[in-house]
Amino acid sequence: MSLPIAVLLVEDEPLIRIDIADSLLSEGSLVFEASDADEAIAILEANATIDVMFTDIDMPGSMDGLKLSAAVRDRWPPIKIVAMSGHRVEAAADLLEGSVFFGKPYDHAAVATCLRGLLSLSRG
Repeated sequence: MSLPIAVLLVEDEPLIRIDIADSLLSEGSLVFEASDADEAIAILEANATIDVMFTDIDMPGSMDGLKLSAAVRDRWPPIKIVAMSGHRVEAAADLLEGSVFFGKPYDHAAVATCLRGLLSLSRG
């Protein structure tokens, strides 16, 4: 049996965060939730088990999802990054290499498949 995927979910809208968390939990993922970048960094500093960060791009606070992604890539390079936005479709050039983008609303099954695919590459 494979290890559960540990996902850090960063989303400032509570109802959207609950919906995504429920979907990820139903897929067997271990989910850590943050409402902004500062909370996300604190969770990452306390949990060495995070495999994937699934972050909204448009968030209030000290950094948006793109800046958070860059900070995570710099400090925790093995963590896979999946970005999402309901307001803009990011060009591939705007995302960090190896990152994946989903527009909102998105297909929960497609996200689950994507997460498994990202981790199969690193877990081998």
